Amino acid sequence: MASPWFQPTPDSLWSRFRDKPRARFASYFHLIWIVYVFVDLLGTEKLPPHWLAVTAVTLPLFLLMYWQVQIRPMRYAVLFALGMAAMGLATLYINHNGGACYMVYACSFIGVMAPLRIALVRIFLLIGCFVAAAMLITHWPWQAAMMVSLIAFSVGLVNQFYRTSAQHDAELKLSHDEVRRLAATVERERIGRDLHDLLGHTLSLITLKLELSRRLMDRDVDAARREMEEAEQVARHALAEVRSAVTGIRATGIAAELASARLMLNASMVNFDYVSDLPALPERFEAGLALVLREAVTNIHRHAQASVAEAKVEVHGNQLVLCIADNGRGGVTEEGNGLGGMRERVRALGGTLTIESPRGKGTRLRVAVPMQVGDRLAKPLATVAQSLPS
Repeated sequence: MASPWFQPTPDSLWSRFRDKPRARFASYFHLIWIVYVFVDLLGTEKLPPHWLAVTAVTLPLFLLMYWQVQIRPMRYAVLFALGMAAMGLATLYINHNGGACYMVYACSFIGVMAPLRIALVRIFLLIGCFVAAAMLITHWPWQAAMMVSLIAFSVGLVNQFYRTSAQHDAELKLSHDEVRRLAATVERERIGRDLHDLLGHTLSLITLKLELSRRLMDRDVDAARREMEEAEQVARHALAEVRSAVTGIRATGIAAELASARLMLNASMVNFDYVSDLPALPERFEAGLALVLREAVTNIHRHAQASVAEAKVEVHGNQLVLCIADNGRGGVTEEGNGLGGMRERVRALGGTLTIESPRGKGTRLRVAVPMQVGDRLAKPLATVAQSLPS
């Protein structure tokens, strides 16, 4: 069994980056700056006594503490950062650049779990200790001490921004999931009310007709048969209405999909604009168009590399048109499972799907569904005021 000192814990940076391989790679790519520990070897001056021994001891200790910052609970990061800082101060007299390098790494980790104000105080204290030690003990010129201090402060501040951004991303994901959950809850409550109203009246009517047919059975067989036939017809009609009512029970409405799309794309630094006063769409369009919208937004999030996207719902003659566009890299030439699934859903509605995707000029997806005589929108449509940049 692996030692707990080498086994990642659930609340560690390693576990947090489990689903983010790029972030995990970046956290170890930053170790490339450890080469500054050996900068003294490039100088022309003679190395201080014990330089090689001190470096050979401190570098493995630093790497061990760096690994512990990654796999131990995040609340312990500040302790390992202080260990790096102490080792950097102790090394400063023998290995100037190595001690400064350890101090920069310490500043990068000192505020991992702290609010911004506390993190800045910690970073300033570490930098103050470093400047004092560098100028008083090793007689560094103040220009060099200030330069290293500026680097350490910048690295620590950037890490704080990364931490804040990661926290906001997590909150946005929770909001995104909450929107979907609330939309599903509202839909289930609506269907529950509809089923109660529908079945309450229908079952009462069937019960009355069956009771009447039982009473007429001995006196008027034909009348009893008619009552039972009518009860059967009512039951069949109720069954059809129930099936129609529960068809969309697992489908999210297009309004909820638009709200979720904005949360997802804004988290990806994509400005998403859409119809603000969306009309109540015909029921036969709602689920299909919502799924098409979800797939299109997912493609923008994953592949488009866009900065702006929009969605429009309009009526042109006897057609209901959904248009989703972005200003990304474009160049979509092959249809994968996502686009193929969207085309099948649109075809099931009797509509058409067209894609315009010139390379380097974004992608525009247009869904046109014919409206029948019984299809009516609840209120006039509004279009998005802003258009995509050319």
